[in-house]
Amino acid sequence: MDNNMKLNVIGLSLAALTFSSVSLADPLVIAHRGASGYLPEHTLEAKAMAYAMKPDYIEQDVVMTKDDQLVVLHDHFLDRVTDVAEQYPDRARADGRYYAIDFTLAEIKGLKLTEGFNIDKEGKKVAGFPQRFPLWKSSFTVPTLQEEIELIQGLNKSLGYNIGLYPEIKAPWFHRHEGKDISKAVLKVLKEYGYDSKDDKAFVQCFDPIELKRINDELMPAMKMDLNLVQLMAYTDWNETMVYKGDKATPYNYDWMYEKGGMKKVAQYADGIGPWKPMLVDDKSTKDNLIILPLMKDAKTAGLVVHPYTFRADEGRIAPYAENFDDMLDVFYNKVKVDGVFTDFPDKAVSFLNRG
Repeated sequence: MDNNMKLNVIGLSLAALTFSSVSLADPLVIAHRGASGYLPEHTLEAKAMAYAMKPDYIEQDVVMTKDDQLVVLHDHFLDRVTDVAEQYPDRARADGRYYAIDFTLAEIKGLKLTEGFNIDKEGKKVAGFPQRFPLWKSSFTVPTLQEEIELIQGLNKSLGYNIGLYPEIKAPWFHRHEGKDISKAVLKVLKEYGYDSKDDKAFVQCFDPIELKRINDELMPAMKMDLNLVQLMAYTDWNETMVYKGDKATPYNYDWMYEKGGMKKVAQYADGIGPWKPMLVDDKSTKDNLIILPLMKDAKTAGLVVHPYTFRADEGRIAPYAENFDDMLDVFYNKVKVDGVFTDFPDKAVSFLNRG
């Protein structure tokens, strides 16, 4: 970013300057879990493929192991993408789930990873996206956060690009209840690899507003860091963030984010938001009547960048007001004017922007 661009941004704090420049620049492509439309999500293979597609950022979802290591998994469970139930049939918790935090890194490294699946009524594993990479084919494993950073930084060196990181701290409320400070651990690794300021090519995202405020107000100042923070947005009934009182967990109430002044409150501790697509464009929209919801204007007025999720080209995943995947991208990039999108198909988004 050059100084002329900085000088064009008036009336914003120095902390917001870099971010405002991002929002004024070309819109971003964020590889959601890597090239997850083509290879099993969050594998190093999916990240290498995503890298070759030249997005701006590649996402990492980070959870913690029993022995305090950081691994890249979308959920803090292992049973949706690995053979953990077959290898460790007696290690599930009372809810039937297999938690990454109950396994050592060595145990997790010994699991076979595959495309995401669900269990049907007959107990069979069924691919969540049937047209994607076939279940249990080839050989994939769960990477550590460090392995992925080294892959991306290595490719940046060998290919001469500057593709960034976009880590998500998963369920910090759960990890802290289990006695682990995942946020501090993630920040420590990022700093070790040279990501510690807003000028570095990294965003840190989280659904948990309590934790994101803690990162901004306490952890980063104590660690002499100042990274770009993104508040991921959910609805309360998703149970995405829970609040513990003793051992009882209740859903965090997200309602305030959608009320008047909500985005200004977010801007006090974050630099951007990551909303679900229908939070920006009403699903009742038609091709002839696009209903852009107030959240977008409120976020931009508050000086926040907006990176919605998740753009998928799979059958049944095209929004009702769009003809096809490109049309859906056109709506968000050119009509809603978001600053970037999370997509399982980074090649398609990069091609779309290049054509524009």
